[in-house]
Amino acid sequence: MRTPDSTTAAAILPLVGGPANVLTVAHCMTRLRLGLRDRSLVDEEGLRALPAVLGLVADDRSYQIVLGPGTVARVSPAFEALLTADTDPPAPPGAGPDTTADRLARRGAELKAARTRRNATPLKLFLRRIADVFVPLIPALIGCGVIAGLNGLLVNLGVLTGLTPALTAISSGFMALIAVFVGHNTAKVFGGTPVLGGAVAAVVVYAGVAKVTVLGVTLAPGQGGVLGALAAALLGTYVEKWCRGWVPPTLDVLVTPTLTVLLTGLVTLYALMYAAGQLSAAIGTAATWLLSTTGAFAGLVLGALFLPLVMLGLHQALIPIHTTLIEQQGYTVLLPVLAMAGAGQVGAALAVYVRLRHDTSLRTTIRSALPAGLLGVGEPLIYGVSLPLGRPFVTACAGGAAGGAFIGFFSMLGDRVGSTAIGPSGLALFPLLSGNRGLAVTAAIYAGGLLTGYAVGFAATYFLGLGGLTATGPGGDLGGASPERRAEQATV
Repeated sequence: MRTPDSTTAAAILPLVGGPANVLTVAHCMTRLRLGLRDRSLVDEEGLRALPAVLGLVADDRSYQIVLGPGTVARVSPAFEALLTADTDPPAPPGAGPDTTADRLARRGAELKAARTRRNATPLKLFLRRIADVFVPLIPALIGCGVIAGLNGLLVNLGVLTGLTPALTAISSGFMALIAVFVGHNTAKVFGGTPVLGGAVAAVVVYAGVAKVTVLGVTLAPGQGGVLGALAAALLGTYVEKWCRGWVPPTLDVLVTPTLTVLLTGLVTLYALMYAAGQLSAAIGTAATWLLSTTGAFAGLVLGALFLPLVMLGLHQALIPIHTTLIEQQGYTVLLPVLAMAGAGQVGAALAVYVRLRHDTSLRTTIRSALPAGLLGVGEPLIYGVSLPLGRPFVTACAGGAAGGAFIGFFSMLGDRVGSTAIGPSGLALFPLLSGNRGLAVTAAIYAGGLLTGYAVGFAATYFLGLGGLTATGPGGDLGGASPERRAEQATV
């Protein structure tokens, strides 16, 4: 008997060109990531018509189908099972009539394609590969972060004291060895042998480095953290490739691993750990100073710019910074501020929903995408509503700026709000919140930021984000004129 998840997987497969067109399958927290042989075989209209599909994202490395948290983890194995099945999956449902939502979806796809072309620069491609190193670690960061939050709550309440040491060990074990996982993934992404990347990165967290002195300074285990591990594994990958270029095949299995670990390990100990340690400390100091000194202004700028950073692909540079802050301080103070961009996006979508009340197709799109938006999955609302319309994207940024300024203001007062993991946003971030004033105060400040983002995003969009559009047409597309004309009118 088919489950809803296996039915979704069966519906997706023919729309991406069938089993023969699928080269690789992976998933992150919200997206099914496919490596495809020929992307021209993808039926994007059919994919968007599937109820479970929240959005589509394509870059130079993978074709990504946004399914949302939880759903993607269940659909992915069902999809992989279909690749080896003998029976053909059933045909997907039709896309239906050409509505305003369909046209805006096509416009969103065009904008994504244009963005992908613009993002094909060496810097942005490098940032995407860095993101590929950290994205697979997000489930473990989330799991350990939630357990750490639960443990902190039990400690503050003074209950189950016999259990808290065990929870501490469970939540902290991964973070103690995260450098090894970063090294493994770095080598895998950049074309090296993953276990060699893990081996050279393990030097960073090995307790014995405390016996090594560099420039008169004794190293500390973990010095340099994930940045040191990233640099070590990246260097190790290039050393490995260099060795394979001249070592005879008969000696490769012996010489290449030895030289890779030896040369990279020495450079890591005598240069990279110290340099990365200084950089990590500077990141922590800068983040703390930024929000404690210029919090309201910094929050306003960060909240306003995060959605454009996502459009440009530059947000991926923040992933190692978040991870470094979590490793150093136990939480990242930047993520809750940046999450306000999603709140502004939700407020903007609600204003479009209310203002254009007779456009049934667009309202259907918003209703289906709004739950995901509330949980921090913004792509369906961005590419299905605000970005194709234009002005609502700008007013969504205004909502994000207001929410960011709210949280930043409290940071100036000494109330820091942080997240113990990266990945979740919106309402889904509540279980991961941490700070220096207790969970209740931290959650209240974050909730206030969300409400501010919702309200300002809604008001700015309702009064400024739709130009002269009205919803007076009975059951039609925005009330009279063609959808294309209204999209033009609403676009800045």
